[in-house]
Parts: sequence; C-alpha cells; structure tokens
Amino acid sequence: MPDLDPPEMITLATAEMAVPAPYHLLTSVVAPRPIAWVSTISAEGQPNLAPYSFFNAVSGFPPTLMFSVALRRREPQEKDTLRNVREVGEFVCHVVDEALAEAMVTTAMELPHGTNEFEVAGLKAIPAMDVKPFRIEGAPVAMECRVTQIVPVAEATSVMVLGQVLRFHIRKDLYRSPLGLVDTVHMQPVTRLGGPVEYTKIGELIHLSIPTNPE
Repeated sequence: MPDLDPPEMITLATAEMAVPAPYHLLTSVVAPRPIAWVSTISAEGQPNLAPYSFFNAVSGFPPTLMFSVALRRREPQEKDTLRNVREVGEFVCHVVDEALAEAMVTTAMELPHGTNEFEVAGLKAIPAMDVKPFRIEGAPVAMECRVTQIVPVAEATSVMVLGQVLRFHIRKDLYRSPLGLVDTVHMQPVTRLGGPVEYTKIGELIHLSIPTNPE
C-alpha cells in the first residue's frame, strides 16, 4: 500500500467541554445504538413503557442484558421505569422495528406519573408468561427479564439495570431454527444515532471470519 499521511485529528478533553457537549459527542460516536423498549409495572399494577438507547447484551451464560436510565431534570427525578424495577424486580425488553418506530417515539415523551403509555401510543398490552409486566402485541421480539443488579453509574445521574432473560418471544418468521438465531435483517430493527431525531435502519450485511492462528 502507498504511504499515506496520517489524518488530521482534533483532541477534546471532556473536563473542558461545555455541558452537554460530551454526551452529544459520545452518542454520535457509539452508534448505532440498539433501543430497549422496556415495559415495567408498579407494585400497584400501573403499567409503564419507555425506550432506552443505552442498551446492550452483557452476558450469554446466563443471557443477561442491561439498559441505563438517566434521572429526570425535573421532579420527580426518578423515572417510573427505575422506580418499578426497584419495586417489582422484573421487566420486558422489546426490539423496536420499523413498523413500531413512531409508537416508540411517542412513549419517549415525559408524560405525567401514572400515565399508561400503551394507551397513549395505541399499543395493545398482552400478558407475559413468567413476569408481571406486559408485553407489546406485535413486537418482533420480547424478552422477559428478572432484575439481577441495579448499579448507580459513578459520578453520573444514570443508573444501570441488569436483567437475566427468562423467556424469549420471537415472531415465527424471524426464527432461524437450524441455527437458533434471529434473521436480524428481516427483523428490521431501528437504532439510535447522535442527534435528537436521528435514527437508522440496518445496513448492508457483511460476513467476517476470525482468522485461525498459524501453527
């Protein structure tokens, strides 16, 4: 390959950046981010539904995922999702596909405490099998989870929730049974980018194999 001049770089110390510039920069760098559409329920039986884009799988054995909840900037600061997982210890995590994207955005609004987001977004809530929170009818994948840890993020106003997946619900046409995988491209997941209105769909599928070590 021909010798190329190294690209010109800029360097930014986060301590010297104005708030919330580091947040916006981070969310545009760590992208695309999957969206956890999280259903919870209060101890009194009030359902709640909200999306979170600080979300990922963190363990395969046992299957465990995490999502992060930021405190509100106004009172009450603790969101219903966090309050509910503390009280009940369960949630259902859904994949957002293109067909449900507008409904997902609707549930991202900061609505008054006690609002039923299922009703506001025109979604049908159906019972889960192993946990108390409801599932979204029509979601391509739903994962029933038991909370295993609630971890405050150091020096932050965010709290990380970890949950062990107890049961997967997968739309039948998505399940690649010989492999035990979901057809991710066909699932059409919607993911989050950096800007407040920037989302993206899955792009071109590529295959990369890990090389074998030479003997």
